[in-house]
Amino acid sequence: MSFQAYLDNIETKTGLTPRQFIELPTEKGFDQTTKATPIVAWLKEDYRLGQGHAMALVHVITKGPLISDKHVGKGGAHGDASDTLWLDGKDSNPNA
Repeated sequence: MSFQAYLDNIETKTGLTPRQFIELPTEKGFDQTTKATPIVAWLKEDYRLGQGHAMALVHVITKGPLISDKHVGKGGAHGDASDTLWLDGKDSNPNA
């Protein structure tokens, strides 16, 4: 599954865009320095997200929308169209 596909699935499951998720961690006391474990636990408890989906959000929350170009432009299940993740909703993604 591509990085963007994880984020799109999270939106389908929760009704929240990735950008909306970026705003929520500060209410829990999380920021860019927070380790993954407490963020994953919060996402599992409050949103019933599994490890892979939660880790995709951890990346966005702690590092922003840029990803490694390792799979960018590559075919297959793990390929992403861009090195910048779309955070404003899957239905408005120009790369989809």
